[in-house]
Amino acid sequence: MILLTAQEPMERLFDLDYQLLADSTLMIIAIFVLFLLLSYFLFNPARKMLQDRKNKIKNELDDAQSNMEHAARLKEEYEAKIRDIDKEAEEILSDARKRALQNENEIIAKAKEEASRIMERARTEAQLEKQKMADEVKREMIGIASMMAGKAVAASMNAEIQDSLVNETLKEIGDHTWLN
Repeated sequence: MILLTAQEPMERLFDLDYQLLADSTLMIIAIFVLFLLLSYFLFNPARKMLQDRKNKIKNELDDAQSNMEHAARLKEEYEAKIRDIDKEAEEILSDARKRALQNENEIIAKAKEEASRIMERARTEAQLEKQKMADEVKREMIGIASMMAGKAVAASMNAEIQDSLVNETLKEIGDHTWLN
C-alpha cells in the first residue's frame, strides 16, 4: 500500500477535482441564467422588432400590390372610357355631318324654290311687260296709221267720198247703237 505523504501530490484523473467540477457547474449555470436573461431582455425584443418589421414590410408589399391592381383596373377603365369617348366623338361627328347634310339639302331646296318663284315672277313680269309693250306698240301703230290714213284720206278724199264713208259706217254700226 502506498501511503501518501503530505509532500506528494495526489494524482487526479484528468486533473479534475471537486472544486473544478463545482466551479464548472456554477459557470454553466451562470451562463445558462445569463443566456435566459439575455434571451428575455435582448433576444425577444429583437425578435419582436424583426417580426414587426417583417409584418410591416409584408403589409406594405400587400398594399403596394393592391394599389397596383387598383391602378391597373383604373387604367383599364380609363382606356375603355377613352375608347368609348372616341366612339362617342365619332357618333357626334357623324350626327353633325348628317345634320349638316340635311341643312344643306334644305337650304338647296329652299334656294331652288325661291329661284323658281323668282323665275316665275320674272316670267310673269316679262309677260306683263311684253303685253304692255305690245299694247303700247299697237297704240303707236294705231296713232301712226291714223295719222297716215288721215293724211292719205285728206289728200285723196273729197266731200263725196267722205259722205259715202260716213253713211257706210253708220249702216255698219246700226241705227240702234247710234241712237243709244
